[in-house]
Amino acid sequence: MTPCRYFGLTLLVEGRRIIVKRIAKRTEAPQSQIFSHLGYCIPVLYCTRLLLQKSTNRGGRITPGKGGRYRRIFQLGIREQFGGLTAREQRYAHHMARAAWFGARIILEQVSPESRPIFDFILELYRTCSGNWGTIAEQAGIEREQLQRFLTYAATFLSNVGNYYGSGDQKFTPDVEESSISAIPPYGLGFPSNTTQSSYYPGELISKEEIAMVSRVLEQNSIFPENTRVRKAKNKGDFEVLTASIQGDDDDSIRTFATPDQKGVIRLIRGDHSSALNNICSELTQVANFAANDTQVEFLQSYIESFETGSLDTYRESQRIWVRDKAPRVENIFGFVEPYRDPYGIRAEFEGLVAIADDKETQLLTRLVENSATFIRRLPWATAENDGRGPFEKSLFEPPDFASIHTLAYCSSIIFPGINLPNYNNIRQEDGFKNVIISNRMATESWAPQYPFIDPSEAETFTKHKFPAYYWWVVLHELLGHGTGQMIVETEEGKYNFDINNPPISPLTGQPITSWYKPGQTWNGQFADLATTVDECRAELVGAYLMDDLELLELFGFTNSSEISAEDLTFNVYQQLGVDGLRGLSNFNINTGKWGQAHSRAHFAILKCLLLDGNGVVTVVHDGPTQTLRVRVDRSKILTHGKPALGNMLLRLHMYRCTADASACRAYYEQLSTVDGEHLEWRETVLANKPPPFVFVHANTFLDGEKVVLKEYESTAEGVIQSWAERGV
Repeated sequence: MTPCRYFGLTLLVEGRRIIVKRIAKRTEAPQSQIFSHLGYCIPVLYCTRLLLQKSTNRGGRITPGKGGRYRRIFQLGIREQFGGLTAREQRYAHHMARAAWFGARIILEQVSPESRPIFDFILELYRTCSGNWGTIAEQAGIEREQLQRFLTYAATFLSNVGNYYGSGDQKFTPDVEESSISAIPPYGLGFPSNTTQSSYYPGELISKEEIAMVSRVLEQNSIFPENTRVRKAKNKGDFEVLTASIQGDDDDSIRTFATPDQKGVIRLIRGDHSSALNNICSELTQVANFAANDTQVEFLQSYIESFETGSLDTYRESQRIWVRDKAPRVENIFGFVEPYRDPYGIRAEFEGLVAIADDKETQLLTRLVENSATFIRRLPWATAENDGRGPFEKSLFEPPDFASIHTLAYCSSIIFPGINLPNYNNIRQEDGFKNVIISNRMATESWAPQYPFIDPSEAETFTKHKFPAYYWWVVLHELLGHGTGQMIVETEEGKYNFDINNPPISPLTGQPITSWYKPGQTWNGQFADLATTVDECRAELVGAYLMDDLELLELFGFTNSSEISAEDLTFNVYQQLGVDGLRGLSNFNINTGKWGQAHSRAHFAILKCLLLDGNGVVTVVHDGPTQTLRVRVDRSKILTHGKPALGNMLLRLHMYRCTADASACRAYYEQLSTVDGEHLEWRETVLANKPPPFVFVHANTFLDGEKVVLKEYESTAEGVIQSWAERGV
């Protein structure tokens, strides 16, 4: 009998039997100890519920029974688009996709300590039975339904690249029968505590104040944080900043900084995620052989250098070059991109996206891009200066590259329908940016079950109008939401991008501004945990604010005489503002008082703004006993009360962002996103009506000699698992 210990459990493997005992201390063991006995142990399915720390339905934890048994599994089809590429482009896409999928192991290590072993466990189990799951069920005496529940869990895990939902950051577990395992934390992602954890801060328990202190030291020394993790040393006084890179450091080359109290040392240690980055760079090196132009070769070289050395200066340079790669047939996004999951808001999750442009769909977006300057002048901060844009908008809006693309590989914990990058505001202001709408991801919104928060008498019309309204709202969110705004900056000591002797007038106070970004300060660094949610909220508001503009809607093909009228589209957006605000409550943790998702917090804040300042344009009716919620929109008040309420909120967030006024922003935004009183009752009803989450299955590509072969998979749990197993990452 051989013991195998894993997170508070001892698995004793004897032949084909598994005996489970709980041990007092939480321990970590090499994954080889967990998997070395798979050959002996077909009933290993029952181990999974023990390995994954059962959670419950309170305080933001997920009950598998609440949608845990069933999932919405969608195939992100790509065959038509892939078939339209040349052989050279297909080879380029193949190696790029391989590089993207190798990033999964970085994400797993950024999610939780147990995610990588669970990932390997699922894939090893697949290999053990060669994907013939029925054989396992038969040999182990497991009912088919129990097997299917485990497979659903495995598919959900793989689609989220970890055991926490990409949207909401809440733990999920297999919905399999069990009687011997009780709930143990952590239940969600957040600052390290008794109930939440973050693998951006592994090892010894580290406080929020210590994280802030280390982050300030890095900022003061011009060290960017996106590709770092912070570990508190065992002596409790020192800290290690783990930097993602292939290259490592010996003791003599490690950079060190004293802590502000001079009692400890902060060490910069390279070599985090080195194995995965090495695999990524190996594929990127091959990609360069099939690049379409010198610009692509140039940014690929910068990617590789950045991943090898850990230099984010080099990565920033890659983004300047990437922006210049206009309208590529195969688009990509690589790197440590979005800081949504870092509770402090500055460290970013790795992301790899490879997608194929759809020229016909992109043409529909071009007209908006060409006319974007017109609508920027209609935003709330626009004044006569600066050619009608005002001082808090860029002098020149360079039309960005805006494409409709279909994803071939999207390695991320959450699959967004639209993206605007780079995130670095200085690059956006100096070099421009790109927008993409991920068409095959966007299409799933029209098929998916919805929250039942619209009155039944309006539900059919709401569903019919929802997709076009949502689509163009997202387009405006990406192009004019993330694409507008001028940061007021002291670029270096004594040099400003505004007239310091005659500062611009704030439309909030009617007085000259008194705050701006100082040398070395950034949006994420100053606003920390607020940065991502306020940025998303502002972008959502820009889209919603403009979605009643008749000239704009006519560009999209909606007039008062079209099948779906312009007024209908505007009405639907306000319905969605209400539904999304309620839906967001599912990602609020009542135990910690924290939001698990930046967009969810933004949506609730917008709903609360409309409820407080919209004079009845949106109302919410709640019936607790029947667990029903209804969003009602008064058409007659949209222009007279709804738009002014949204405009006031948008103007505030825009000004706080432009002028680095983090303290005023925090006071305003935290009040609007506070969940209390009846909102807590609404949350219970939202959870009771929550539809199952999305699960996506991607295609794979393989080399057959010099030819690239595409393989798509069924939109089933088995198809998701098979697709990941055949990636060989």
